[in-house]
Amino acid sequence: MLADYFKGLESVLVAFSGGVDSSVLAKAAYECLGEDAVAVTFDTPTLPRSEMMEARETAEHIGIRHVVVRYTELSNEDFRRNPDERCYYCKRMMSEKLKEVARELGVHSIVEGTTADELEGHRPGYRALQEAGVLSPMAELGLTKDDVRRMALEYGLRHDKPSGACLSSRIPSGTEITEELLIKVEESEDFLRSLGLSQVRVRVEGDCARIETYRDDFPIVLEHAGEIVEELPFKRVSLDLRPYS
Repeated sequence: MLADYFKGLESVLVAFSGGVDSSVLAKAAYECLGEDAVAVTFDTPTLPRSEMMEARETAEHIGIRHVVVRYTELSNEDFRRNPDERCYYCKRMMSEKLKEVARELGVHSIVEGTTADELEGHRPGYRALQEAGVLSPMAELGLTKDDVRRMALEYGLRHDKPSGACLSSRIPSGTEITEELLIKVEESEDFLRSLGLSQVRVRVEGDCARIETYRDDFPIVLEHAGEIVEELPFKRVSLDLRPYS
């Protein structure tokens, strides 16, 4: 299905995070279009360094040309003040940047990896992408997350990677997003992963932090509770008893 989709495009820029969805898109685009396909990753304060490294490695594994563009969402006041529509402002800014890069590279179409089952509910970010003319092949073709993970397995890509989210998603609406706060969150999550947690989110609640992780990893948090309280740069730290999902 994706192969037929890309055959109808002259050249394509893939918005590439290195996650399962964008990796499958990049692989399909590269197989169909070769050098007329390019993956673009934005290196921003909201992208964890570990994700940036993984994006580079995955693009190299696929073989697709990979362009990394640095910019900051924090230059946008609407994004910084962190309203409920934060994702709209972020994706609108990202879309304009993608269009700018596409023009510079002489690429005709831009695609991103929203899947069909992600369209349910309030999706301000997706609305911004549509307004900008960014294509969403998987959503258009009715491909779900499960479909995409099966395709990743067939392509020899990592299929079991948990869905990622930008660091700003750890900060509640109405709390201003600052570079200092993003660094606190990223360093806290890096430390927790170093203890052996397989998946973790550090949610900011004022000057406190709430740890979300899989139930199987609760014992690790409890075993290292003293170290965690000492290391994390927050006044208080709690463990969410509802496991991460």
